Amino acid sequence: MTERKIVTVLEPEDEYTHVPDDSSNYNESMYLNGFDLQREVGGWFRLGNRVNEGYAEMTVCLYLPGGRVGFMYQRPPISENSEMRAGGLHIEVITPFEELRVAYDGEVCLLDDPLQMADPRQAFRDNPRVACTVDLTVRGMSPMYGGRAVYSDGGDIPVDPDTSFAKAHYEQHTRVSGVITVGEEVIELDGFGLRDKSWGPRYWQAITWYRWLPIMLGPDLAMMLSVIGDPAGGEPRQGGMVLSNGEYRRFTEVQIESEFDDAGHQTAMRCRARTEQGDVYDVTGEVISLIPLRNRRVTPDGDELVTRITEAMTRYRCDGYVGIGMSEYLDQVVDGRPIGPDITPRPPK
Repeated sequence: MTERKIVTVLEPEDEYTHVPDDSSNYNESMYLNGFDLQREVGGWFRLGNRVNEGYAEMTVCLYLPGGRVGFMYQRPPISENSEMRAGGLHIEVITPFEELRVAYDGEVCLLDDPLQMADPRQAFRDNPRVACTVDLTVRGMSPMYGGRAVYSDGGDIPVDPDTSFAKAHYEQHTRVSGVITVGEEVIELDGFGLRDKSWGPRYWQAITWYRWLPIMLGPDLAMMLSVIGDPAGGEPRQGGMVLSNGEYRRFTEVQIESEFDDAGHQTAMRCRARTEQGDVYDVTGEVISLIPLRNRRVTPDGDELVTRITEAMTRYRCDGYVGIGMSEYLDQVVDGRPIGPDITPRPPK
């Protein structure tokens, strides 16, 4: 039997919402971040429509001067998947692949010590909530990277909902401008970011661990580094891309060596990435401000599964450039500790 060839497709229509499949855990999400590289402020925004479960995952995370973080997470009810709008956050497509608008009108929990979010109930109880508005324009500064994998004859590739994280995913580096208001504090943002879109069945527990580093060094150099653990115990999947001279080149080898504090939060990283053309990039990162988040799910058998995701605004250096980006580390939590192989094992408290 001839092996069916797999290709990646991406259409302008994919910028909008899709008709959900029958998977109970269908998720359609858009994520955007943006940072002022000089002032080292910015944030990220995410909407995940889980319409078959009747709610959306809405997150606003703002990195403010002095290490403070403004944070809000909600699961507002939704009954349809017609747009990316829930909980006061609206992500609107102005022109596919070219321009988006991000608007938020609500509150954020203002954290002087964002590590308190390791216990979200207490963090929301002990810290003030302040009014917050966001109005940002996000313009693409690169081609699109990724899409939906299908067979070349147009057939869909089967996806197991229980082990899926997404059936389609794409990313793009961007320029971000606009205004963020937190209480009486007004931040006029003019910087760079990265955004992504995904859809299909998702459980946050479908991946054992990953390290995801979107990096913005300026208009002339940006990249994304990714290392994803194999649930079957094989070699981690390495990938990503670099944007240079307006074009993406794919990374085929990525090494990320991380340093952690006593809680297992990343504090710094040393990275080496090699393109398929053989170019090598050495990147160092230093965490500026980190907030630990989590996702919990109870299985039909009653077992509670816990995923920890540490989200850090991070300063990066490469080839004489200094920029800002994120270091997002996801780990499943087993016996009270994250299981990423690069984290020094610590006994549970």
